[in-house]
Amino acid sequence: MAPARTLRQGGGRTRRQRPPRGHECGENALDFLPPKGFEYAVGIGYLLLLVPFVWALLGRRSALQAVPARATAPGSAWQGWAGASSIWFPLPEGLHFHRGHTWAVPAGGGVFRVGMDAFALRLLGRPESLELPQPGAEREQGETGWRFHVEGRALPLLSPVKGEVIEVNPEVAKNPDRVGDDPYGQGWLLKVRASGAGGVLKNLLSGNLARAWMDDAVTRVSQQRLPQLGVVLQDGGEPVEGFARQLDPEHWPEIAAEMLLTAEPDEEGSRPSLP
Repeated sequence: MAPARTLRQGGGRTRRQRPPRGHECGENALDFLPPKGFEYAVGIGYLLLLVPFVWALLGRRSALQAVPARATAPGSAWQGWAGASSIWFPLPEGLHFHRGHTWAVPAGGGVFRVGMDAFALRLLGRPESLELPQPGAEREQGETGWRFHVEGRALPLLSPVKGEVIEVNPEVAKNPDRVGDDPYGQGWLLKVRASGAGGVLKNLLSGNLARAWMDDAVTRVSQQRLPQLGVVLQDGGEPVEGFARQLDPEHWPEIAAEMLLTAEPDEEGSRPSLP
C-alpha cells in the first residue's frame, strides 16, 4: 500500500492524505469474501470437477458386474464344482471306492465294512428307507448290493466287494437318516466277509486315483447342460440334497442310474428282489 502524503495548509495546519480507495481495493480484490467462505467455494469447485469422473467409474463398475450375469447359462454355476469337490464330496483316507459311488474298508479278519459315498447321498437326497440284504446273503462286486428308496423309487446301488453279508448296521436299519449324517462312519450299511481276499480290492480306487475319479464325476454332472442345473446350488454354493431331482424332475432316475452305474432293467421293467 502507498504511504500517506502530508499536505501543508494555511495557518500552519497539516493533514495526511490517504491513498485512493480504489487502489486499496485493487490490492485486496477478494477481501469481500470471508476466509471460510473462500475455502468453501474452492471445495465446491473441486467437487464439481469430480462429478464426471464419479459417473464414469460407476458406469465401468456396472459394466463389470453385468459380465457374470451373462455367464450364468446352465452349467456355468457348476464350473467351480471340480475345484471344490474335495470339500463337498470328501474321500477319507483308508477307504476304497467303487465307481458306482459305494465304498469298502477293511474291518479285520477278512471282513469289510461297506457303505455309500457322499456324492451318492447328495445325488439322491435323504432316504425314505433302505432295502438291505439279510445276513447270509451273497453279494458280487459290481452287482446290486442294496436299494435306496426315495420319492417312491427303489434305486439300486452296487456292492463294492464280493462275499457274504454277515451283519447289517442296526442303527441305519432303524433310522435311515443316519447314513446321511455320517456316511463314512456311523452310517455304514453292511459287513461283508470277502471271498478271495487277495483280489477283494480289485477295481476299487483310493488316494489320488479316487480323487481324480470324483472330480470327473462332478465334471460329468456339470456337462449335462440341463435347464435346472443352476438351481441345485444352495446360497453358499454347496449342492442341495437330492440334486438329481432338481436337474430334471421328470427323468431324474435315469440321471441317477447313469451316475451310479446301475444296470438297466430287464425287458419286463423289473429287478429281482433282494433276499
